[in-house]
Amino acid sequence: MSISHAPPSAPEPDISDIPGKDGSLELEPLVPASSHRTRIPRWLRRTTGPVVLVLLWQVLSATGVLTSDVLASPGRIAQVGSDLIADGSLTSAMGTSLQRVAAGLLLGTLVGTGLALVSGLFRIGEDLVDAPVQMLRTVPFVGLIPLFIIWFGIGEAPKVAIITLGVTFPLYLNVYAGIRGVDSQLIEAGESLGLSRWGLVRHVVLPGALPGALTGLRYSLGIAWLALVFAEQVNADSGIGFLMVQARDFLRTDVIVVCLIVYAFLGLLADFVVRSLERLLLQWRPTFTGR
Repeated sequence: MSISHAPPSAPEPDISDIPGKDGSLELEPLVPASSHRTRIPRWLRRTTGPVVLVLLWQVLSATGVLTSDVLASPGRIAQVGSDLIADGSLTSAMGTSLQRVAAGLLLGTLVGTGLALVSGLFRIGEDLVDAPVQMLRTVPFVGLIPLFIIWFGIGEAPKVAIITLGVTFPLYLNVYAGIRGVDSQLIEAGESLGLSRWGLVRHVVLPGALPGALTGLRYSLGIAWLALVFAEQVNADSGIGFLMVQARDFLRTDVIVVCLIVYAFLGLLADFVVRSLERLLLQWRPTFTGR
């Protein structure tokens, strides 16, 4: 029977054998590998996708894959947009559309938040309010346009009403869910500290429901612009939707795309305002921001 001997392992280096400049012991600092990566600015990463899309669009237009009667080129759209701004038609239409969205958003916020507070804070309010709201929100609000025209005429009222209806339900659902999602232990802690019912609502329930309310506001803003698109194409004589209807009659795809881009940027600007408001009002809530 033979006994195999494992080769002797290399001796581990003694850190005392690595002297510093003055003969004392020095340890190399540990630098995370991630710190050596070249970090690309976030604004550059976020704009890469749209820039690539526009370049691809321009290439397809220049090579004739996309003809002008199907979709105008980015250069043509930029020229038409500057012309509409120069003659004042686009700025006037934007002002009219913003007024409609602001009025509908204000009314929808008041109605949706009020109903959510009644339904979320009181059980009897939930019994009286929640069931009718759940029934009405399943009705497509766009299908109510003919009914609103019969009720309110063909002026500004039906347009504001359809935006109000589109804003109300997302805000109601999110505010209601935020109120009912407040931790019951926080309520018990507030009661143990001697807070009254109004004190609990003011200092515990409403701050706890604020994240849900702001999320609902972001959803409502998106639906407000969607509702505006439909509202302004029915018996409208001004606004961005009116420009789109005129462009459709004359087969002007460049004007239509300009109006769509304006809708997109206005919606993006509104979402940026709400997100900035979230960062301001929710500084107390640590959240995961991605890796």
